[in-house]
Amino acid sequence: MVLYFFLIIPFVSGVFGEVRYSIPEEMKQGSVIGNLARDLGLDITELGKRKARVVAEGSKQYCELSTETGSLLVSERMDREELCAQTAVCVVQFQLLLENPLKVYSLILEVQDINDNSPVFTNGQIELELVESTILGRRFPLESARDPDMGTNTIKHYRLSQNDHFVLEMNKQVNANAYPELVLKKALDRETQSDYYLTISGIDGGNPLRSGTASIHIHVLDANDNVPVFSQRIYKAFVAENSPPGTLVTKINATDLDDGVYGEVTYSFSHVSDKTRGVVEIDGVTGEVRVIGLMDYEDVNVHELDVQAKDGGGQSSHCKLIIDVIDLNDNSPVISVKSASSSVSEDSSPGTMVALLNVYDLDTGSSGRVTCHITDNVPFRLLSEVKNYFMLVTDDILDRETHAAFNITITAVDSGSPPLFSSKVIPITVSDVNDNAPVFSQELYTVNIPENRPQGTSVIRVTAEDKDFGSNAKIHYSLQLKSDPAATSFLSINSETGDIFTSHPFDYETASHFQVVVSACDMGNPPLCSTCTVRVFVSDQNDNAPVILYPVQSSSFIAEDRVPLAAPKGYLVTKVIAVDADAGHNAWLSYRIIKATEPELFSVGLHCGEIRTLRPFYEDDEVKQTLEVLVEDNGPESLSATATVSIALGDSLPVVDELSDFGEDESAPSNSNEDLVFYLIVALASVSGLLLVLISSVVYVKLCRRSFYRGGASNLPVFPPTYGGPPHYSDVSRWGTLDDDSRYNSFMTTGSWRGDFRFSTGGSVGSGGGVGGGSGIGIIDYDTMTKRSLPPLKNDSLVRLTTSSAASLKPKPRGRLSVPRKV
Repeated sequence: MVLYFFLIIPFVSGVFGEVRYSIPEEMKQGSVIGNLARDLGLDITELGKRKARVVAEGSKQYCELSTETGSLLVSERMDREELCAQTAVCVVQFQLLLENPLKVYSLILEVQDINDNSPVFTNGQIELELVESTILGRRFPLESARDPDMGTNTIKHYRLSQNDHFVLEMNKQVNANAYPELVLKKALDRETQSDYYLTISGIDGGNPLRSGTASIHIHVLDANDNVPVFSQRIYKAFVAENSPPGTLVTKINATDLDDGVYGEVTYSFSHVSDKTRGVVEIDGVTGEVRVIGLMDYEDVNVHELDVQAKDGGGQSSHCKLIIDVIDLNDNSPVISVKSASSSVSEDSSPGTMVALLNVYDLDTGSSGRVTCHITDNVPFRLLSEVKNYFMLVTDDILDRETHAAFNITITAVDSGSPPLFSSKVIPITVSDVNDNAPVFSQELYTVNIPENRPQGTSVIRVTAEDKDFGSNAKIHYSLQLKSDPAATSFLSINSETGDIFTSHPFDYETASHFQVVVSACDMGNPPLCSTCTVRVFVSDQNDNAPVILYPVQSSSFIAEDRVPLAAPKGYLVTKVIAVDADAGHNAWLSYRIIKATEPELFSVGLHCGEIRTLRPFYEDDEVKQTLEVLVEDNGPESLSATATVSIALGDSLPVVDELSDFGEDESAPSNSNEDLVFYLIVALASVSGLLLVLISSVVYVKLCRRSFYRGGASNLPVFPPTYGGPPHYSDVSRWGTLDDDSRYNSFMTTGSWRGDFRFSTGGSVGSGGGVGGGSGIGIIDYDTMTKRSLPPLKNDSLVRLTTSSAASLKPKPRGRLSVPRKV
């Protein structure tokens, strides 16, 4: 085969994008046919990137492309006789496909014949019966040898073995096919020799020569001087493909003028090709040719047969039978997927190629014209720019969250009658991109949690969902520090579950409510985020005991209150002042005496803490009286504090009428109950007027509070800053230790017009530097209406109010006590 490589000649057509190569048959697998990249002017590096490949219609590929060198290589054995049995010029077509963008080049291989087949006689033994009276020069057609090769490689001449009676001459049929004839040159004499044994050889024109032989047995008979004569030299018939067995194709007729046995004619095929064998048969008596196998136009569209008619005397003649097969629409379109992507990104732009299809039909004419369509209501379409090739491309924006996968059914229909169709399903998965941000189930979460819960207490779980898939849907929760760093420090969050926990116990007195912003971000690239707001309301617990503000409780000093010995019943002696840092019911305070020097001498107001006399003083009463007052809050488990009140009886002190209770004794339960019942009856009877009273009261309280804050209090004693420490105590002295004073109201206490304490808004009262940054503590002398300074006290010391002379005491404005509004 090396001698035939000179036949590989490329022809490149730049106009039609076509490359033609001429190659010998039977080239070895891997042999180089030609360099396509060079002949087409292609860059070798682009072949791999653009998925360059050679494709052919049908099941066999025969050749392939080397993307490394750009060469076209033989991949399967090519037998010209198998590819083009009866065709002088054997051409095989291929296509070179390049993607992105799609480009198709036509490749034509002209397969040249080599002398790889020897001539063959169908019948290796030729039997002839000749009458001895056969005239000289009589010709006897012999069977031609068959050589599948073409051109010079086919049979060129025949040679007959040496003899004295016969010579070999060539004759031509109507179609110019040559066949040998045995010519009688010397008269036969059956009595001298009745049988002749000759050898005929068929020799081709190849290099080296190939030959085939057959034996000729000539039996000399008595006279039979007529041969069968066909009615036609060439019979031509038409038969539809896929005709059922038994279908009559044609009838051959030959006659012999001889009588008897010599006139009886029998029919047979003298030569049948491999593709025709088993397709048709001839009745040896009637000459009818019928279908016995599959008549397939796509396999063989023309059958050529040599028919022999032989009489009883052994003489025969030949004719040609040509059967044209009529094509029918018996082949469904073929859908071949040349390239396909299993998935496409949902952000792909319209027009993105998903699959490349080769659609063809083996039928001819209108039966071979194919149209394609795909499933309705899908965001894809078919696009064809090259004959028989279709691109499946996106036709709209894809959304994985709406439709994550498609099964695209591609249907190909030919134009035959009736039309045939075929379909193929191409599964396509839409791959996810991060195009959806997490969405919280609520934009605002509200939660109530008691104070003092331990660290790590679960507060609430926030949840968000992401419509994306995989890592794009995995959510990470976090607290936004920028929103409120102080509030964020109270909480921590589980980044995976969204559970929010306390970072440390809450203190209602420090912060009663706050809000944080929770961010949910997915794990996409770039990540998408959304936020929600969590409002936390801290509910108060009874965790603060009452704090005694007055009288000051100290181990080294206890303020002493003095009361005139002549004080009447109900005289205001002093007042226990206490506050509770809690709120609501937990801050409601009640007062009661638990221990006293004279148990029946003093009483304390249950809610106001005022200590009054229950009877006038007697001479035998102790001059020094000590009371222990228990102050309790109203919590579920009440907390308490004890105040020790020291009272001194003095003869020189004047009795101030304003400090006496001219009404009923508030400690008397019967009068209090009667008054309560009375007020309840009035309230129930005056429902319509209650609203007006409430509105007036609110206005009045607001005005009182405003006047209280704005009014001067320089003449009243002030509380040291030690007792401004707990949160939510009113800081009207501007020491800066309390929260917003708008949370507190002023209230009038029972008998407060007779002498009360109030917080000062000024700076220092005394001359000496006291506690609280320069504020001193002093007393008011009602005799001289002047302030006298006291020595600086400790932080837990308070001032007490004294009177020295009732005669010179002038009426003073009513005092107000500032207490927490919730009390």
